[in-house]
Amino acid sequence: MFRRWANVWNPASAAARARARRVELFLRLIPAKAERFRVLDIGGTSWSWQHLGVTFPPFCEVTLLNLAAEAGPLPPGFHSVAGDARRMPEFADESFDLVFSNSVIEHVGTLYDQWAMAHEVRRVGRGYFVQTPYRHFPIEPHFLFPGWQYLPVWFRRRLLQWRDLGWMRRETDPLRAQAEVEQVRLLDVREIKLLFPDGDLWREWFGPLVKSLVIYKRPERE
Repeated sequence: MFRRWANVWNPASAAARARARRVELFLRLIPAKAERFRVLDIGGTSWSWQHLGVTFPPFCEVTLLNLAAEAGPLPPGFHSVAGDARRMPEFADESFDLVFSNSVIEHVGTLYDQWAMAHEVRRVGRGYFVQTPYRHFPIEPHFLFPGWQYLPVWFRRRLLQWRDLGWMRRETDPLRAQAEVEQVRLLDVREIKLLFPDGDLWREWFGPLVKSLVIYKRPERE
């Protein structure tokens, strides 16, 4: 009995199960058959898809968009471009059947920047799948500090000046430390629904707690 519950609450196994369910939900948005299906992945890499064990159907074309294009040879069906999720004038309306984004929108800046990204996602995609950590999960996922998101900015800056926190390295310069603290803005349920009003919300659970949010829209058939 203890071993069973230990597996349920093991963070690594829980995270792996959550990723598997997330991938399953995403893949259900891709039709079984199509002449052509265009996917835009904002912030992802070809390695991340290989790491997840995802094999796209041969009719899928995947465009990776990051601030810098991915170097080196890419798998068949992939290509990489440089761009900004908040402004994508290089893509016409509904250029893609599905826009995918995993843990990116919390990093693009202010609420206005998040609104700009959401607007562009909805503009260039006939459907979308956007995941982001939930603001009110007790352990902030970047700094791995209990209640981090509720602390005053000045106090968070001081903590980061003092020591490494989670995935973030210690930053002794006060301005750079504050910039690191402020470059993560987590979303709650109300905000993500307002950013993507035509989407369906899926909550990702860790035991009795919501750990992350997925908002998605199934592409309409042409």
